Amino acid sequence: MQDPAYERLNGAGQAPILVLCDHATNRVPPSVAGGDLGLPAAEMARHIAHDIGARGVAVELSRRLDAPALLTRFSRLVIDPNRGEFDPTLLMRLYDGTIIPGNRDADAEERERRLDAWHRPYHQAITAEIDAMLAAGREPALVSIHSFTPRLRGRPARPWHVGVLWDRDDRVARPLIERLAAESDIVVGDNEPYHGALEGDTMFRHGTMRGLRHVLIEIRQDLIATPEEQVGWAARLAPILREVLDAPAAAGAGGG
Repeated sequence: MQDPAYERLNGAGQAPILVLCDHATNRVPPSVAGGDLGLPAAEMARHIAHDIGARGVAVELSRRLDAPALLTRFSRLVIDPNRGEFDPTLLMRLYDGTIIPGNRDADAEERERRLDAWHRPYHQAITAEIDAMLAAGREPALVSIHSFTPRLRGRPARPWHVGVLWDRDDRVARPLIERLAAESDIVVGDNEPYHGALEGDTMFRHGTMRGLRHVLIEIRQDLIATPEEQVGWAARLAPILREVLDAPAAAGAGGG
């Protein structure tokens, strides 16, 4: 397939967990605004184009948890897979002070083309993976990996090492926050630095709407800037997630 929308890793993984990474790469397909959206490499390396370090953590988590994973193969600036199709931030023309030239003149037809080529196939793959796991008798918990900048737009430095985002269902989030907070060297944010209530996003669409346990984990980017740090955080998170997801309490009805 030309310009595939996603990559599937560890498809034979047996854990009842599906690892997701919505903003895994800064890649721009050649058919989109010259393959660079009119931005220099330095801009494409910033957080505006992808979640720095998130892919490495997701890949290693998938391996350590023995869980399948789906990761995007297109930049969030092409079209943001963690937004609903009618979200005004789906296709950004200005992001954190940077004008996106390749999106400036993108009309409704171009928006629809990008939805068809990348956004929809990614979500269709998630749906298919969930369906296959359910058919095999393994109801999956969804674990979505993101990363956040240490500071944004001149605001005070963000103190959290990791944030746990959730909306209506706290079956995974609440025990995970408690478990992470018990670590003496981790500052954990409860719906920080963002709130998990975003109607139409990946967790809403595939977790909330299907009644599946789910959680979105944000890790501060300066802590996972290198492959070694990404492996280290995955190694730290994997047993904690396994403990939380295996606990009897995690199977009960939740919400908050």
